[in-house]
Amino acid sequence: MNGDKLRVLVADDHPLFRDGIRTLVMTSADMELVGEAETGDQAVKMAEETQPDVVLMDIQMPGINGIEAARQIVHASPHIAVLMVTMFDDDHSVFSAMRAGARGYVLKGARHDELLRAILAVGNGEAIFSPVLAARMMTFFAGMRTSPLHIFPELSEREREILDLIAQGYKNPEISERLVLSPKTVRNHVSNILSKLQVADRAEAILKARAAGLGSSE
Repeated sequence: MNGDKLRVLVADDHPLFRDGIRTLVMTSADMELVGEAETGDQAVKMAEETQPDVVLMDIQMPGINGIEAARQIVHASPHIAVLMVTMFDDDHSVFSAMRAGARGYVLKGARHDELLRAILAVGNGEAIFSPVLAARMMTFFAGMRTSPLHIFPELSEREREILDLIAQGYKNPEISERLVLSPKTVRNHVSNILSKLQVADRAEAILKARAAGLGSSE
């Protein structure tokens, strides 16, 4: 967060929704509105120019859609947190937004206090989802736990083993010692894991692994 206030950019093609967000942000002592975008392309351009802390992004936007806009924003400026605020609650939209780098997903119609908490949370580096979506995601990942091979099938057995240790908090040297592997081999596996999971860093991999049920020391 730059300065005392969280700098917010809103990207939505509905004027009434932008009006509501503007009012919401203006009534908060912790935020300021730095811009409003009506299209996906405009959102990408304005994010680059204004460098906000948080972008509120709808999915269905003129030009490029909100998910692609989020991907471009996060790729160009990884420090910007994108919070999807949309009416779409299907699994495809939610997981596509996560893969694009969104840190949160809130449904339109959420209470004002819920939306304010979500904006502040992602602005402070947290990941947040509407309660109904969080419950569905937990159910989805819980079902995957019945068979370890179904968790991240793109990973090899060794890569899943290393990801599980990463999710438990082990560092590379500890993993190397525990699995009797060279440090270089562990580094290569970790690099492959990040690439295959399409995550930006180790912290994001840990979040994804723990959401899928990995990381338990039991």
